[in-house]
Amino acid sequence: MSKNRGKVWLGAAGLVINNKGEWLVVKKAYSGLKGRWSLPAGFVDAGETVDQAVVREIKEETGIDCQVEGLIGFRTGVIRDDISDNMAIFLAQPRHEHITVARNELLEVAWLTPAALIADSLTSEMLLEMAKNTYQQQKFMENLNVKPDPVFDYTNYKLFF
Repeated sequence: MSKNRGKVWLGAAGLVINNKGEWLVVKKAYSGLKGRWSLPAGFVDAGETVDQAVVREIKEETGIDCQVEGLIGFRTGVIRDDISDNMAIFLAQPRHEHITVARNELLEVAWLTPAALIADSLTSEMLLEMAKNTYQQQKFMENLNVKPDPVFDYTNYKLFF
């Protein structure tokens, strides 16, 4: 990681859904999610709100301009009993569907259906859980059965949606 984030991290991820019901997903070129489908995401920078961060990250990674529709989930965990790792998950509406891949960060970007993500062994655990539930709920609930991707070495983990 190029920036010192300290021991409390705040990230933003975006579930962007097109008019065909497909989700905008990425395969990172680095980190524990390298080569696995996940949501466009990144850290919140100083001087920006979490919703501004998700719009920026989606644009930087995929070239997609979008509008935030609302907060749909929150992931929180502690890595190795030391780092508080938190991510707000937003629903966003794309203004267009033309993808531009940020090759310095990503291996691939695609529009995939939740069913395709469920069937793909390269789908990250969080995204798989989201695809299985397809966000029909109207309130946040803790999902106690979610297991994080083991590469991150979480000692405590919760996903709310």
